[in-house]
Amino acid sequence: MLIDILTLFPGMFEGPFNESIIKRAIERGLVTIRIHNIRDWATDRHRTVDDYPYGGGAGMVLKPDVLVAAIEAVRGDDGYVILLTPQGRVFTQQIARELAQKPHLVLVCGHYEGVDERVCQLAVDDEISIGDYVLTGGELAAMVVVDATVRLIPGVLGDQASLQEESHSSGLLEYPHYTRPAEFRGLRVPEVLLSGHHAEIARWRRRESLRRTLERRPDLLEKAPLTAEDRKLLEEIRAEKAQAAKQERQAAAQVDAGTQDTAQPQDA
Repeated sequence: MLIDILTLFPGMFEGPFNESIIKRAIERGLVTIRIHNIRDWATDRHRTVDDYPYGGGAGMVLKPDVLVAAIEAVRGDDGYVILLTPQGRVFTQQIARELAQKPHLVLVCGHYEGVDERVCQLAVDDEISIGDYVLTGGELAAMVVVDATVRLIPGVLGDQASLQEESHSSGLLEYPHYTRPAEFRGLRVPEVLLSGHHAEIARWRRRESLRRTLERRPDLLEKAPLTAEDRKLLEEIRAEKAQAAKQERQAAAQVDAGTQDTAQPQDA
């Protein structure tokens, strides 16, 4: 895969792509990442890339002539151009999988108040946001997209099977993990993980994945591809939670009743 990144701040990318999985993928020739300074396509002596917005208002807008020239110079015949913008579709694992299938990505890092709309109309194939919050620019968003996408390229990870167990890969959050020691500060690893019974371990992990998703991201269950066994496990989990809540209410009621009894005046 070839990834071209257009940015006003090339230095921001020196650290993240020189470490860990991305670095190894580059060294093994599985991905090539090229960082381009948008100012290189400015035509005036001040290398101007932005201007005041028509109609007034705060902030500056990236100029269409400079940005379109930059995109056209690097996209080639197969470049899929993505503008990182808070107005784009929210980035997900599924989108990462889609992008991992493309041979050439061009990531455009927005900045200032935004980009001239004609850039989107003339030279952009997709617009992506990494969440509903505001960043100074698109550089950090581009790093997130690159990291999530590159690790899906075959051969980048040593153990491809681990991809299938990660949070969001199956539409659910991942199950809890444990390692040695078996007991730490009074907390023990669940016995099933020490049993060596692979079928029971797999069932426990699936159950805990469903439990964690139900508790932390129940919205994901609406879209997750659940099996009949999954739905049965969810019913059991919900029943357990309802029973636990009932017991808590009963315990609280007993405490309240005891408090009221002790508060009554004693007979003389």
